[in-house]
Amino acid sequence: MLALLPIGAGQAQGVLTPDYDGICGLGRQSDTGCADIRARRIADAAQAPWRAIGRVNFAGPETRLHCTGVLVAERLVLTAAHCLYNQARKRWIPPGAVQFVAGYQRGEATASSPVRRYRLDPKQGVGGGFHPDLALDWAVLELVQPLGRSIGMLPVTLPGESGFVAGYSGLRPHVLSVTGECPVSRGTDGALRGICPVMRGDSGAPLLSGSPEQPAVAAIVSRIAPTAEGVSVLFLPVAMFDLNQE
Repeated sequence: MLALLPIGAGQAQGVLTPDYDGICGLGRQSDTGCADIRARRIADAAQAPWRAIGRVNFAGPETRLHCTGVLVAERLVLTAAHCLYNQARKRWIPPGAVQFVAGYQRGEATASSPVRRYRLDPKQGVGGGFHPDLALDWAVLELVQPLGRSIGMLPVTLPGESGFVAGYSGLRPHVLSVTGECPVSRGTDGALRGICPVMRGDSGAPLLSGSPEQPAVAAIVSRIAPTAEGVSVLFLPVAMFDLNQE
């Protein structure tokens, strides 16, 4: 993920926090979720519809980090807001330092574009900081290049009772991998909750409904936490985003 740090540590009780190191910890003792994450199917990222999904990359002087994003219009990519906040420096990453790499697979990409600007919830980033409210953890990236015109984009839809996630996990950051079906339920806050094998790197990844041949974006991965039952995930439905272009 772009922000590879726990966020929202001061959230209200009952809200999941992203304990990334506790999920398939790389170089650590923890192996929560590892077997299920390794079992995810590797998709051919160069082919439709998968090439509409890509990495949201940030390369700083000392770090190279990523999240996952998905094209839903010619220039618009959905991802998580916390991907764009540099927790260590306590500031938002400039749009010009962010790149969307579509159809990325083992060092090669179908297409890429720098980000012209990004849109957050009006309540997000007030005062320059990151606000951990779950409903505010969304971002719409506006690309310089209209990649969706040439490589395609995915439609958006309302969530159902299950879905599957496609993303660039920290365990396999150079391939797009797809989970099996993950049952989800809606909470009183509007978010979706489910057990699904995702980890750092999958932030902003789409929860897809429909068939693998014709998927639609129902939500994105926002927060994760290890549990005895598996990786617990909070998804933000696309209905919580502002997709209107300014």
